[in-house]
Amino acid sequence: MKRFVKYIIFALIAVLFIGTFLFLYRKSRPEVLRYEELTATVMNIDRATVVTGKVEPRNEVNVKPQINGIIAELYKEAGQQVKEGEVIAKLRVIPDMQSLSSAQSRVRLSEINLRQAQTNYDREKALYDKQLVSAEEYDQVSQALQQAKEEYAGAKDALEVIRDGVSSTNATGSSTLVRSTITGLILDIPVKVGNSVIQANTMNDGTTVATVADMSDLIFDGNVDETEVGSLSEGTPMKITIGALPDYHSEATLEYISPKAVENNGAKQFEIKAALQGSSSYTIRSGYSANAEIVLETVENVLSIPESALEFDGDRTFVMRKGDDGKYVRTEVTTGLSDGVNIEIKSGLSEGDIVRGQLIIDTEE
Repeated sequence: MKRFVKYIIFALIAVLFIGTFLFLYRKSRPEVLRYEELTATVMNIDRATVVTGKVEPRNEVNVKPQINGIIAELYKEAGQQVKEGEVIAKLRVIPDMQSLSSAQSRVRLSEINLRQAQTNYDREKALYDKQLVSAEEYDQVSQALQQAKEEYAGAKDALEVIRDGVSSTNATGSSTLVRSTITGLILDIPVKVGNSVIQANTMNDGTTVATVADMSDLIFDGNVDETEVGSLSEGTPMKITIGALPDYHSEATLEYISPKAVENNGAKQFEIKAALQGSSSYTIRSGYSANAEIVLETVENVLSIPESALEFDGDRTFVMRKGDDGKYVRTEVTTGLSDGVNIEIKSGLSEGDIVRGQLIIDTEE
């Protein structure tokens, strides 16, 4: 048994010794330096920027009530289509007591005036029938009666509108019915049955009953940095991608650049908007995050190399060009437009020249 344990210990020591020897041997092997070889070629170079933003409908409106009240019924839900003038909700009126009292007083007063006008008319007509008064006097009394009737009817309508939100003579124009002001898709209905709502006035924006938008006319809304806005102009083409729709790509046209900058995290940025082309293959929802790729500058058929091959010495730029003898020669070049990967070479190289790229470290076999 002791002999067996000795064999195991000797085996472990041998394995440890051999492993250490191999490790030190590999560490002592010389490193071979190799460089990536890059060829100067003619190509087109685009300097582009990517602007983050969102997709939203061009025409989005908040539908608000014309009177104060309580939501009695909701006829629509978010996600449903609605036409202009279609009823979205119905209100139960909460009348203002001062206005209600004034309207009731007006009805009572107009009723008194109507009774008096009717009495005067009956008396004048009896005299007119006996030819005891002139036609002119009779016409004046008749006109006064008609005015009193109109005043009474108007007072009743005003009372019904204040008390019930609708008058019997104009039921179709009821202010208790909240109607859509545009044709489109209902994006949101932030109220529920039983919620109190108020109309818009000079002191309050009013309660939004529904948000409706025309989803057939979408725009990209984003912000571009002040260093790049000078290269943009209305009509510039853009490519739009949406994060929630990986396969979605759309062409767009820049149509608005804000004349005023906004500060965002300490940077000056300008709002831009672009019209998207419609697509029936995708369901695009309002508020989707999106990116817009904009080409700021383009040069065509220019000599270029990968930007990683450049070396800098102060204000001068160099590359290591491979000579006919296979050795690299430090060569000064003049650069132009860069797309972040490739850069234009204006002078110093010719098409087909090979330059030294990044270092590749290999171990000698």
